[in-house]
Amino acid sequence: MLGAFGAHALRTRLDAYAMGIWERAVFYHFIHALGLLVVPLFPRTAARTWVCWLLLAGVVLFCGSLYALALTGVRMLGAITPFGGVSFIAAWIVLGVCLLRGAR
Repeated sequence: MLGAFGAHALRTRLDAYAMGIWERAVFYHFIHALGLLVVPLFPRTAARTWVCWLLLAGVVLFCGSLYALALTGVRMLGAITPFGGVSFIAAWIVLGVCLLRGAR
């Protein structure tokens, strides 16, 4: 939905730089939303809960700050983005460690 909104409603309102930011946010939002759909299929553990919360935090901080940056042009919002990126990375590391431990 956000991708279609950007492609149709924002295409004429945003410059190429802001549109690129919007598209990047949509891409990362999509990938990590898939993660939020798949992770609950794994056995219930505290780590699974952590992964879900970290993915959610990443979507809110990373994607949310990029959406806001694209719409407002306020560059200070870009300072929030790395915290979301760290949340994404931490989520995938925790998931990877749990899967590796389970495979042993």
